[in-house]
Amino acid sequence: MEIKSAEFIISNTDVRKCPEGNLNEYAFIGRSNVGKSSLINMLTGHKKLAMTSATPGKTLLINHFLINKSWYLVDLPGYGYAQRSKKVQDQITQIIQSYILHREQMVCLFVLIDSRLDPQKIDLEFIEWCGENGIPFALIFTKIDKLGPGKARDNVKRYLKKLEEQWETLPPYFVSSSETRAGREDILKYIEDINNQIENNE
Repeated sequence: MEIKSAEFIISNTDVRKCPEGNLNEYAFIGRSNVGKSSLINMLTGHKKLAMTSATPGKTLLINHFLINKSWYLVDLPGYGYAQRSKKVQDQITQIIQSYILHREQMVCLFVLIDSRLDPQKIDLEFIEWCGENGIPFALIFTKIDKLGPGKARDNVKRYLKKLEEQWETLPPYFVSSSETRAGREDILKYIEDINNQIENNE
């Protein structure tokens, strides 16, 4: 898929205020500081489409970007930033869950995982929550350029092995780097394939 246009449409905290219409939406979520904004900018080819920050937990809104005037990329708030107050954490959880559970236009949720880390409890619990609620999702392992090829492969393999303790069938997964653009074509092709599948079934 070639990204010909990418434009910011709206930010909000209320799923009821998301754009009207029935365009497919692909949402991106992950623990704070997982590299979500950088990944979105890499995928779209726009360096400043999603704001990146050295401070974790800056995305507090549901952000809609219209891609090729035909589908939405949705940037969701990051979860698990411990330095937020309990009240703010609860508000963000509410924003995330209301979008994921009630936004019918969302056809796939991309859950970002930092490939450098051992499996984190908060990520595993979120993935399990997606499964329990029947959410269509895929994993994206980020920052693989920070590791050697062998180490990155081993880390991903270990993560998948951990998931196999709970899952009979593993979700689709991708490995990516915002620096080297690794994974870009595979992720965009996955989105394109889903779009085509939905269009053909209508």
